[in-house]
Parts: sequence; C-alpha cells; structure tokens
Amino acid sequence: MMLPPQPPRLSLARLPTPLQALDRISAQLEAERGGEPLRIWVKRDDLTGSVLSGNKVRKLEFTLAQALEEGCKTIITCGGLQSNHCRATALLCAQLGLRCHLILRGEPEGYADGNLLLDHLAGARIDYYRTKDYQTNLDRYLSEAKDKHDADGMPAFIIPTGASDGIGVWGYLSACEELKRDFRDAGIAPQHIVCATGSGGTQAGLTLGAQLMALEAAVWGVNVCDDEQWFLKKVRQDIDDWAERYQPDFDASSLDTRVIDGYVGPGYAIADQEVFETIAMLGRMEGLVLDPVYTGKAFHGMLCEIRNGRFDGASDIVFVHTGGSFGLFPQRGGFATIL
Repeated sequence: MMLPPQPPRLSLARLPTPLQALDRISAQLEAERGGEPLRIWVKRDDLTGSVLSGNKVRKLEFTLAQALEEGCKTIITCGGLQSNHCRATALLCAQLGLRCHLILRGEPEGYADGNLLLDHLAGARIDYYRTKDYQTNLDRYLSEAKDKHDADGMPAFIIPTGASDGIGVWGYLSACEELKRDFRDAGIAPQHIVCATGSGGTQAGLTLGAQLMALEAAVWGVNVCDDEQWFLKKVRQDIDDWAERYQPDFDASSLDTRVIDGYVGPGYAIADQEVFETIAMLGRMEGLVLDPVYTGKAFHGMLCEIRNGRFDGASDIVFVHTGGSFGLFPQRGGFATIL
C-alpha cells in the first residue's frame, strides 16, 4: 500500500506539534478503573500557531496551495459566526495577499467577539445570512459570490465548510506521519485516537493516515452536531473524493469509520453544563484549554466512554486537540456557576 504523490502544499502551520501526556487525569481514571493502567495523551494541534491555532491550518496548507496553483486571487468559504475555519482562512488570506470572502450563518449582535472579531481584523468581506436561508441556499450564495469576484478580475476559489473535502483530507493524512514519530519517540502504541468531528475532514484524514502509516489504532470521531449516520456518510464522501482525485493503489472504501454519538447536547455550538465543567476541570488539572463547541464536547464524550467501558483494555489513548480556544469567549456565560 503506497501513498499517492502529495499535491502542492504551503508551509503555514507551526509543526510538528507536541504529544503531551495528561498525567493527573490519567491517574484519576486509573484509580476509577481499579488500578488498570491508562494514559491519556493529547496531540497539541491547538499549537499549530497563535491566531492560526487548530486543525484548520493543516488542511488549508493543501487547499490554499491548490487555489494558488489555479491562479486564484480570492478565497470564498463558509461557516458559523464563530467558525474556526473561517477565522484561519481569513488570516491566512491576509498573510498570502489574497482577497477573502466569508459567507456566515447567523446574525451578529453587539460587538464582534472571538473568531468573528479576528475575521474583521483580517480584513475579510463578510456576508451574514439567517440560519434557515443559509441552510437552504448556501450553494447559491457561494456560486453567486464566485461569479462576482470572477467578473471583477479576481478569480475565486471556493473552500467547503471546514476545508473538508478530498484536498483537505491531506492535512490529517500527513499529520499521521507526525503521530507515528510521536508514538515511536514516546515508546507507545496507542489503541485509540479520538477527535472532535464537525465537518468530517479531520476524521477522514486520520482514518486514511492511520491505515497508510500502519498506526494500528482505531480512529474515533465524537460528533458535535448532526448524528452518527450523517458522519458515517460525510467521512466516507471525503475519503471517496480523495480517492477519486489522487487514485491510490488500494481500495479506500474498505476503511472503517467510527463515530461516538450522544454528546451533541442541545445542538451545534450549544453545550450542556457538564461540558463546561469538563473544560474547567481540564484547565485546573492540566492547564489545558478546550472549547465548548468542539474539543470540550469531544473530550467530555471520551471521558464518559472510558468510564462506560468502550475502551476497556486500552493502555494508551490519544486525543487530537483541534483548537478552538477563541470560541470560549463568546460563551463565557457557561462558566458563571463554575468559576
């Protein structure tokens, strides 16, 4: 099984990121399990940069390289008001001298905060749409924006939600090379890799990369929106898109997709109080900052599943920290009864 030739790539992220053991939370879980050995490790992809922190920049190294290869001067992408992906895209466009146009779901209130503030500081053009209109008409909004920029002599490249498609898959496929070195250096062979899954691309890349790099670890996505069936389909679509574009010498459709459902809570970007408590606990115990939209839900779900026995027998579990700390600030009210 060979890796297809890698497509164009920009060097935008601060790599490699550290693999960090969470000693105190691991000791607590070991005690709860009657002394059965267990270590939780975190791949610190919240450290891929400062304002570029998180998983999105790994995908954008490939996606923006493709846009430049095609001679595009405008990048159009989409997401929620507090989209980490849109923030990273806007800042990278500023770095690369590209025009950035964001199509955002939701209507802002008051002063811009968190990721949205950074979108503005990066000079992105922003169009806001009510949630219902966005969900119904997104493809049209993207297409119309592209037509306008093309007509303006600034040819546009559309990046899908989260840069999650066959191009973006390369971000976490290539990250598995890093993980393989991390595991060797730490002298571990983790049985499970867990990440938040919101648009599917990170999980798709990890699933492919774990197979190609022979990591011998099961990849699990904790969905933060929609449900298990939606993500089984979406991750499969991204892997199929990758295979169609790059023609690997193996059948990518045979890969297993694993989703841990049940931790979405009231909805996307809306967390239960338990998630806020988990975030606060990790901050106190490990100095690790999670967010209530992605990583907080996913880490909370992983802890619950460890306690429920899903990972019995595992000695090492790796959690991929995909960033998102700017999303904490607009939701500061969730910590009112905790801090």
